[in-house]
Amino acid sequence: MQKTTPHHWLLYCRPGFEPDCAQEALRQARQQRPVLAEQPAIIANSGYVIVALNEQSLSYRELIFARQLIRLHHTIAVLSERDRLTPILAAIAALPGTFGALWLEVPDTNDGKTLSAFTRRFQPLLEAALREHGKLQDTSKNTICPDKTTSHSTGLSKGDSQVAGYEPVEEGHDEKTADCPQKASTSSARAEKILPYKTSHLPRLHIFFPDKSSALIGTSDPHNSAAAIMGIVRQSMPVEAPSRSTLKLAEAIEVFMDRSEQTRLLRQGMTAVDLGAAPGGWTWQLVRRGIRVTAVDNGPMKGALAKHPLVEHLKQDGFKFAPRKTVDWLVCDMVEKPSKVAKLIEEWFAAGWCRHAIFNLKLPMKQRLVALDSALGGIRKRLDEEGINYRMMAKQLYHDREEVTVFLTKTKG
Repeated sequence: MQKTTPHHWLLYCRPGFEPDCAQEALRQARQQRPVLAEQPAIIANSGYVIVALNEQSLSYRELIFARQLIRLHHTIAVLSERDRLTPILAAIAALPGTFGALWLEVPDTNDGKTLSAFTRRFQPLLEAALREHGKLQDTSKNTICPDKTTSHSTGLSKGDSQVAGYEPVEEGHDEKTADCPQKASTSSARAEKILPYKTSHLPRLHIFFPDKSSALIGTSDPHNSAAAIMGIVRQSMPVEAPSRSTLKLAEAIEVFMDRSEQTRLLRQGMTAVDLGAAPGGWTWQLVRRGIRVTAVDNGPMKGALAKHPLVEHLKQDGFKFAPRKTVDWLVCDMVEKPSKVAKLIEEWFAAGWCRHAIFNLKLPMKQRLVALDSALGGIRKRLDEEGINYRMMAKQLYHDREEVTVFLTKTKG
């Protein structure tokens, strides 16, 4: 019997959640075929894991803890400081086909951040060589500054915001004024304008540097991976927002909904309830879109939200509140056991009190995946019993900590 050569996958995650990320990926693989290859060791607090599969595949959309999904092709264990380019080019030359983008990435750790200056210098050298050898599609829209993951301000209009990490280069860019040699120059009048990026149909090429002396080389399918460098959709903190929690909802909207869905589901004049609203970080995201919010919390709303015409503040217990009529949105970021929050969401959808929801599930220190499975499984079971058609997605977002964010929406048919 011929022995199957295992395929290795590289997954990025929040540091400290490596076991959860690996466990979830391997469980998905076992559902296709129970026999797994011998697994590489997990490096604690590294911000990434490598899993070995036989003939199984992974679905990025169904992975909660993985920020990015990359097929790993080659590992260079030792890179010479005198010449990193040659061995990396040799490894890439052995890969079939061409690539639509080159992303140089590092772990989302303090040590990883120290590599940003190196990747910024190395990017143009590698990119030029790949173009010369015909391995990188010759289009300016593929160029991305590896350490300049774009922060889109949550105060921008819908047309101005974009997925972090996509900074296309315009022809005629001025290298003297750019922070990165591949970054487009902008006039002061356009400094806050973020340019759109259209994903290529070609696979992306990822060079991941765990440190300066090693490199992992892999590829990602644009249709089965995160559309942001390092899998991070960063947000800029709006001055007007009353708390940093606003970044979580802003990121969730970007991750779970494309532009057309945002336009359709977050329209001016809609209604929402924010359970556990104080001091108002999530309410602020809705109000800035022209949505009328009932903010439910015994604590005070801060800043402009305290007397905002679109905000009705009710000092009540979020777990006991019921709306007088159906609202478009329910959002909830209450600090409570995931099972209790999940039960609350079940009740709202079963009673027909809302059409869409974004909520956080706070995770325990141990058995995180078990707690998450129980909470999400309970919601699915209840909605199925009620005959409700729905779509549910869950991700541990960049701005999440010991929690997972969930998007739940009713669907037709």
